[in-house]
Amino acid sequence: MSDVTTLLEVGGPLAALGGGTAYTRAKHPGVYWSTVGLPISTARLLGSYGSVMEACGLTVAPSRLRILAVRATTRREVRPVPPRRGLIRPTSTGLRIRLRLAPGQEPADVAASAERLRHAWGVHAVYVSTIKPGVVELRLIGFDVLRRVRMPRKVGGGHLRIPVALREDATPFVRDYRTIPHQLTLGATLSGKSMYLRHLITGLARQPVALVGIDCKRGVELAPFASRLSALATDPEQAAELLPALVQEMEDRYDLIKARQGIAPSTPEEEITSDIWGLPEGERPTPIVLFVDEIAELFLVATKKDEERRDEMVTQLIRLAQLGRAAGIYLEVCGQRFGAELGKGATMLRAQLTGRVCHRVNDEASAKMALGDIAPEAVTAACGIAPERPGLAVAGDTSGGWSRIRTPYLSLGDAAEICRTSAHLVPELAALKPFRPEVPVGPIEAPVPLVKPRPVTD
Repeated sequence: MSDVTTLLEVGGPLAALGGGTAYTRAKHPGVYWSTVGLPISTARLLGSYGSVMEACGLTVAPSRLRILAVRATTRREVRPVPPRRGLIRPTSTGLRIRLRLAPGQEPADVAASAERLRHAWGVHAVYVSTIKPGVVELRLIGFDVLRRVRMPRKVGGGHLRIPVALREDATPFVRDYRTIPHQLTLGATLSGKSMYLRHLITGLARQPVALVGIDCKRGVELAPFASRLSALATDPEQAAELLPALVQEMEDRYDLIKARQGIAPSTPEEEITSDIWGLPEGERPTPIVLFVDEIAELFLVATKKDEERRDEMVTQLIRLAQLGRAAGIYLEVCGQRFGAELGKGATMLRAQLTGRVCHRVNDEASAKMALGDIAPEAVTAACGIAPERPGLAVAGDTSGGWSRIRTPYLSLGDAAEICRTSAHLVPELAALKPFRPEVPVGPIEAPVPLVKPRPVTD
């Protein structure tokens, strides 16, 4: 009996501790990492740093001075020298450590060994970035941060910079319109493309920006945000009227820039500009972001008359993509598929869209349309997105870099409420006033009396 009691006294708490640890690791990975994973991984890194670097081929032969010093002071064997390690800086999602590369090494050598380092130190992933010549930073991620997305508290937002998703290395993915003016976002049904669009719209709704929408699905995607939109077209006929107005607005802004460039000999160099951002703040027009949902609907035709209208709209979109950046007009084009089979001008328009975001697609050809011309190795990653992970996507740009991202959940009601509370920020643009959507007025609720009335008695 005493043995059973001892077993219960010792084994019970151990079983409870083990079960609690397993539950925390599965349901609350951030808490598990901070309490258990961080100390274990730090101990592994400190205890096996030299041997792991040597096994990964990241060591070099010691200098002659080091050899002489070791032989003069000790009788130890002279071992190869690993990269010099900096301080270990813990984070809520992993560890960060800087390495000073030994002579003859390059960052690509460390990046090639990232998978080996991950297994050796027991972390979820290892990412390598260059800080400056000869110094790289290892970002060790303790758990899958894309399984349950939580955006960092401090993100690099700003004017026309929207933190919209989380990267797989636990850094925020920021959509910067000043750096990447136009973007193409592809994704199949229920892939999370609409969620990505909601975050963009709600992020821009809080800024002094004009939002314009073209949603040929009768406005089912963009109509909930009508209170914050400066213009909305819900079918190809309305889009055919809206796009010429945007082109005319762009031409008027170019006239304003050219008038500013009427350079006199006494004009200071800082007042010479080639885009709206060089204009004085009082003269600078409001930036415009054009959202086009289901771009294929603008290309589909049924009659000869529709074909002429399609060609005109595509030409105007191409002009906006080519010339809109300097005028402060930016494009956000979304769809399920965007290839040459859509018709004349599709490939030319796609070539102007610098940024690319590809959610789960139905076939490899669609992934190639989004990423094949800028980052071919990212096509395989886009094709491997599972249906049970909506919001997961692969983001790339013309520099060839790419990364996995995932957008946090944002309900349609919350997004629409943000747009309603930001309706006072809608700018006054005469060119877009005829296309301003009508916002339905909600029912007026009867006021609730603060004092409960008493019935009159005899």
